[in-house]
Amino acid sequence: MNTGAVSKLLGVSSSTIQRWVKHLGLEMERNEFGHFIYTEEDISMLKEFKEQIQKGVPVQEIQIKRQTRRGSVKVQERPIGHLQLLERIKRMERALDDKADSVVTYQLLQHRREIEELRNQIQQLQQLIDKNLSIHEEPPSTPTHLKPSEPIKHKKKMRIRSLFGF
Repeated sequence: MNTGAVSKLLGVSSSTIQRWVKHLGLEMERNEFGHFIYTEEDISMLKEFKEQIQKGVPVQEIQIKRQTRRGSVKVQERPIGHLQLLERIKRMERALDDKADSVVTYQLLQHRREIEELRNQIQQLQQLIDKNLSIHEEPPSTPTHLKPSEPIKHKKKMRIRSLFGF
């Protein structure tokens, strides 16, 4: 039972029920939304508390025998919510994959542009190299008296020999 139902059963307001729970120090169980869940034992204690108030006993002097228990949250399994959560996770994963794909596609296009620019630069450099090689491959025109170097050395040797008479 929830607080509203207990308040109607006992004929007091919901805030009064909550005040009594706090005064008695009851550790209440809660549902998945954080609302109190009242057991039959809780309701009987609250009825006894109300009867003592009606008899004129001051609230500070009211004592009720109770068992100490620990509060806990009861989570009701909701397969529909679970399935919705899984579906939402799948949608988010698809969106993440799509985003990753678009980023990779953009990066590939950027790399392709950079590679094309580098190819153009390489072609320009190759043309410059070919042009410079063609200029340097033509043999320079040299004067005839400097062309053959070996015979000049041979003539020198002959002159030196003839001077000494060998």
